[in-house]
Amino acid sequence: MSERESLGSRLGFLLLSAGCAIGIGNVWKFPYITGQYGGGIFVLIYLFFLIAMGVPLMTVEFSVGRASRKSVMRSYQVLEKPGQKWHYHGVAALIGNVLLMMFYTVVAGWMLHYFYLTLTGRLAGVNQAEVSQTFSTMTGNPSVMTFWTIVVVVLGFAICAIGLKNGVERITKVMMLALLALIVVLAVHSILLPGAGEGLRFYLVPDLGKMAEVGIGTILVAAMNQAFFTLSIGVGSMAIFGSYISRDRALPGEAVRVAVLDTFVALVSGLIIFPACSAFGVNAGSGPSLIFETLPNIFAHMKGGRVWGSLFFLFMAFAAMSTVIAVFENINSCVIDVTGWSRRKASLINGACMLVLSMPCVLGFNLLSGFNPLGAGTNIMDLEDFLVSNIILPLGALVYLLFCVSKKGWGWKNFQEEANTGKGLKLGNWMRPYMTYVLPVVILIVFIMGLVDKFF
Repeated sequence: MSERESLGSRLGFLLLSAGCAIGIGNVWKFPYITGQYGGGIFVLIYLFFLIAMGVPLMTVEFSVGRASRKSVMRSYQVLEKPGQKWHYHGVAALIGNVLLMMFYTVVAGWMLHYFYLTLTGRLAGVNQAEVSQTFSTMTGNPSVMTFWTIVVVVLGFAICAIGLKNGVERITKVMMLALLALIVVLAVHSILLPGAGEGLRFYLVPDLGKMAEVGIGTILVAAMNQAFFTLSIGVGSMAIFGSYISRDRALPGEAVRVAVLDTFVALVSGLIIFPACSAFGVNAGSGPSLIFETLPNIFAHMKGGRVWGSLFFLFMAFAAMSTVIAVFENINSCVIDVTGWSRRKASLINGACMLVLSMPCVLGFNLLSGFNPLGAGTNIMDLEDFLVSNIILPLGALVYLLFCVSKKGWGWKNFQEEANTGKGLKLGNWMRPYMTYVLPVVILIVFIMGLVDKFF
């Protein structure tokens, strides 16, 4: 077996982990659910759950990865005691990664398509109805959808095939630094628009009236879900980068840094979207269509809109592709650990399989639109998203957590020792009762509420 590859720098590790965490959900979902759930009050509750749930769970995944030096398919076998069955989660986690990419590659393709449309001026000077029609035209056309999905899959696996340092790390670093620069430029531009103040107030000032109207329980569950989903925890996507890093930094501090980067992007996305919406008199709580209908309409009527629209969708494409590359790397690593294939062979075969597996989602919007797996108005993407977000991620995070805190697993002492190896923020013993008894219950609540929300 060849020696484990390692990342070239700590910055590379932080940006890769953040790149995996920072996805379309930060930009697409965070602002619109903030809009629905009372602005600033939702943001505060979200931040609380990010610290209470996200950071400990990320520390768990990083620790399992770094201690085992393996992907999720093999990490439990290295750390569990003989005869234990924790490693069965490895198969479920690999399935989760594949399912996630079966629809995420399609959405990443949408971002590239919209970048192309704005860059070439196809959306300049069009009216609201035409902007809305653009999205339906795209999703209704199987060949356009297939083309962009192929671009995403080929690009992602080609970058993985180049190598960990020269491909995955180097390219993700450039994309992430460009993403962080772009988001700041876009936010400053948005805040300076005439009439932006109302949007800023809506976003940053807690609205207690809205909270009472929606119900604190609903807001708590939405914030919990967002804090949980935003960090991609539960399928080994963080563990894989843990397996590539040195032992000179303690892991809780690294988890905090990744969570801060992730939150920075989510919060600043709101600073792009809310001021722009209020400047142009548009409802910011308009659901997922915000990105594909509301914002392109704003860019179409904004001075220099073609430039700002292109930059926005370039930023969105980087956010999507950073996640795609990270998860493809995880899938590759799982397959390499099991088969012993070379990186190139794994990338080629996984890429071909991924293209085939992405097709149901592509066709679910057009040729297979009559198939409504979760009831009227739903499609194949909704089913895939539900399986990953509502079942595989929360249950996977629970397995990781129990493995680390339970005597029947790796055990608290081993976990704490690994997490605290190196300089930086440490995991204190006072966290043990919380992580052993409280956090599993919180994850179960997320899981149960997700099912209740979907079916009742």
